[in-house]
Amino acid sequence: MAWRGGTTVQHRLLSCLPYLLPFIEVQNFAQLPLLRSLYLPFIPVIQLYYAIPFGSLIIFFALYLLVVRNEKVQHFVRFHTLQALLLSIFAYLCGAILDLIGIVQEGASISVPLFQSVMFTLIFLAVVGASIYSVVQAVRGLYTEIPLISQAAYSGTRD
Repeated sequence: MAWRGGTTVQHRLLSCLPYLLPFIEVQNFAQLPLLRSLYLPFIPVIQLYYAIPFGSLIIFFALYLLVVRNEKVQHFVRFHTLQALLLSIFAYLCGAILDLIGIVQEGASISVPLFQSVMFTLIFLAVVGASIYSVVQAVRGLYTEIPLISQAAYSGTRD
């Protein structure tokens, strides 16, 4: 059974680490040079992430099976890990859908590159904002409340 008592500093910091995944997942969405500068400290991690074949899939399943499904890990850490994985899935699916829209709408009346660029920026800001908010809440020792994602993460980590 998972321990739901107070969180230690170690558990709080461990809860912040999985939020690197959605942050890395949306790095290609950053359209402005100012936004790209957010990634300078994380360049070695990003290069390692993409250097390993199927690295994202391996990391996803490792976190899901070794942390989220492990009831010996504190609920707080499991919740934040699953929430980070869900944010990462959201970012990936949005990117895939926008790529598909770009292929399908070649003869559209609106400018597809402009539409994609605006949508990429909105998705980038939403995912990075949610990740930063979640990291701040995790450091404070609180559960994050993001509509739909937090509900799914909570139901996925119920004992």
